[in-house]
Amino acid sequence: MVNSRAEMEIGRYHWMYPGSKNHQYHPVPTLGDRASPLSSPGCFECCIKCLGGVPYASLVATILCFSGVALFCGCGHVALAGTVAILEQHFSTNASDHALLSEVIQLMQYVIYGIASFFFLYGIILLAEGFYTTSAVKELHGEFKTTACGRCISGMFVFLTYVLGVAWLGVFGFSAVPVFMFYNIWSTCEVIKSPQTNGTTGVEQICVDIRQYGIIPWNAFPGKICGSALENICNTNEFYMSYHLFIVACAGAGATVIALIHFLMILSSNWAYLKDASKMQAYQDIKAKEEQELQDIQSRSKEQLNSYTNHQTAALQYRCVSHQTNVDVQTLHCLSQAAGMYL
Repeated sequence: MVNSRAEMEIGRYHWMYPGSKNHQYHPVPTLGDRASPLSSPGCFECCIKCLGGVPYASLVATILCFSGVALFCGCGHVALAGTVAILEQHFSTNASDHALLSEVIQLMQYVIYGIASFFFLYGIILLAEGFYTTSAVKELHGEFKTTACGRCISGMFVFLTYVLGVAWLGVFGFSAVPVFMFYNIWSTCEVIKSPQTNGTTGVEQICVDIRQYGIIPWNAFPGKICGSALENICNTNEFYMSYHLFIVACAGAGATVIALIHFLMILSSNWAYLKDASKMQAYQDIKAKEEQELQDIQSRSKEQLNSYTNHQTAALQYRCVSHQTNVDVQTLHCLSQAAGMYL
């Protein structure tokens, strides 16, 4: 068993001071002996890391967009069907008079199906783009890399969201038109029900002419409803449901506009982040390349310096050996001459 440095120091202390051996020493377990909760990430750390990569702004905008589109499409579809029923039963008994309106409403119902499907997919795509950008900027999944194609796609989403936001502003204004029409009819019914006009002869002179809104032609019969007949229309379930559903559909269109504006701000900021991150990435690549070149130059310089030093050392050793050899030859020659003289 290999002792740690702390155990060696304590052993040397006991050897120098034998009286200290009465104190019992209990070695402190090292990090290798016990598992640290921070050494291996657990479920909690993984959850924190995953939650750090959630684009909360995009998530809120996606939920708001789905809610707004769902309210607009669902309530608008049912409200349009109720409007057609009210027109056919009370304001235009001849089917040929409102045939064009029926076709337009049916076409709008199909458009609602397309809008719901498109925005379901578009919201998921924008949410996925938010996840990608957030994870890339925070570098949660490896080294951050971005390309010109990725920045181009982000810019395309910004433009497309702007166009959709402007289009939904028009949808929001258009959805307020039936709310205005039903509100006028409802307010007229409230005037008829009021105590000031109830039971008087002028009640039958209070009318609503639906032809003035341009949704049915002027030759449609009857086209105008007055008095108690108008009050009966306001008391029907179709009128009550259609009026409130149009209000909810208008609110849903407004929520969708807010969600698209929110998406536009998020996408613009993400595109700016990607642009800055790409510049920083290019700077880091250039810096790493320069550092690598500097290291290569330094390594080549060290190799040349070592080669020169080795060459000089070998030359010096050769000169020293040569000088020592010459000294030995001269010494032997002198000794031989001295020996000859004595002989």
